[in-house]
Amino acid sequence: MTPASLSVKSRYVAVVGAGAAGLVAARELRREGHSVVVFERGNEVGGTWVYTPRVELDPLGIDPNRPIVHTSLYSSLRTNLPREVMGFRDFPFVIRPVENRDPRMYPGHREVLMYLKEFAREFGIEEMVRFETEVVKVGILENGKWKVRSKKTSSFNNENNDNYDDNSDIINISEVEFDDEIFDAVVVCKGHYTEPRIAEIPGINLWPGKQMHSHNYRIPEPFRDQVVILIGSSTSAVDICRDIAAAAKEVHVASRSVADETYTVQLGYNNLWLHSMIDSAREDGTVVFRNGKVVLADVIMHCTGYKYHFPFLDTNGIVTVDDNRVGPLYKHIIPPALAPCLSFIGIPWKISPFPLFEFQSKWIAGVLSARITLPSQQEMLEDLKAFYSTLEASGIPKRYTHCMGESQFEYIDWLASQCGCQGIEKWRKQMCYAAYENFSLRPDTYRDDWEDHHLVLEAHEDFTKYTSIS
Repeated sequence: MTPASLSVKSRYVAVVGAGAAGLVAARELRREGHSVVVFERGNEVGGTWVYTPRVELDPLGIDPNRPIVHTSLYSSLRTNLPREVMGFRDFPFVIRPVENRDPRMYPGHREVLMYLKEFAREFGIEEMVRFETEVVKVGILENGKWKVRSKKTSSFNNENNDNYDDNSDIINISEVEFDDEIFDAVVVCKGHYTEPRIAEIPGINLWPGKQMHSHNYRIPEPFRDQVVILIGSSTSAVDICRDIAAAAKEVHVASRSVADETYTVQLGYNNLWLHSMIDSAREDGTVVFRNGKVVLADVIMHCTGYKYHFPFLDTNGIVTVDDNRVGPLYKHIIPPALAPCLSFIGIPWKISPFPLFEFQSKWIAGVLSARITLPSQQEMLEDLKAFYSTLEASGIPKRYTHCMGESQFEYIDWLASQCGCQGIEKWRKQMCYAAYENFSLRPDTYRDDWEDHHLVLEAHEDFTKYTSIS
């Protein structure tokens, strides 16, 4: 569907979410001359970087009717990339010379939230945000415009409020007041860290222990003197297993990415083991691994990632999520049949998120103003078909469609060329590579053993170009 209003230079745009993606999207859209409203269900900016000690009533996170906690942060979480790499281009993530800030190269989550709040203040983004306003439905109209239905989330049931009551979300639907508004375009910036993926384990329905997802992990104390099995091998899994090992009796990590015979104690620990994947769970409370080891466990924690989930979005079946592939999305951003007035920022993963969000936002802002011309719908679909074929030929599962890794740099450079701006900086790319290598070599100490100091110097020399940092 090609909107008749393609020549319009300024559009009225709804942005769903005021996390990092929503904030930079709002800035770039306004810079391009669009009028922007940002919908944020919480009472502050930051999205998933707003920490709360609360967890969901359903520890596995599979009950569709559960009150959702929209963050997966655990108390000890630190970034897995250097702060220099993480920042937006013209607002570097530098150390601020004020009290109660985290000066570490890999800071804790509170420091990231402070950075995002400073970014929002610096560029006047908060004035565009409707706080405590949840989008409940986004749908396309016959004239190509979009209707956004929202509702207020009062302070007592806002998850970021200290007086939150888990039961307060259970209210009579007739008491909710909805507000409908018409927009020219919608940019979806909803994070994908609230709908857990759960590992399939034969016999788990009869296993008597506790299951949970890492989405609901905060601190290690509840696991004191327990035997915990953790499934996964991501950076969060590496962090959490070590966090829990300080309190638990035993921690056993099950990974699909190691050989079936794997059974090794982790260096520096006497209660932390790496196993191959779980083979089965038994009614007597034991868990059998593919390496033949049997463990009597209290808890199984799934550190198995998340599913994309857009329950508010009604595209008449045009945009779907199939085995965690959101599609069809041209360049991971725009569904060709709804171009250019529906877009998604922040779908890719295994990336340096903030810079990627920034370039995606620049591109969609230019597309909406018609400064950047999209290919035809058919050409975009052909591009997607070729991309999917390449993934299939390479043996990459559908659920890894949006996993980028090293390809993020080529992707960002393509977006930059479309926007007419400089691509990813050489030092930023090299710092990413160095960070990945350090993590693989020293998972326990990589955050505090940085050796490539010349890259830090290059980054800070580059930062002097930007007058917005103080």
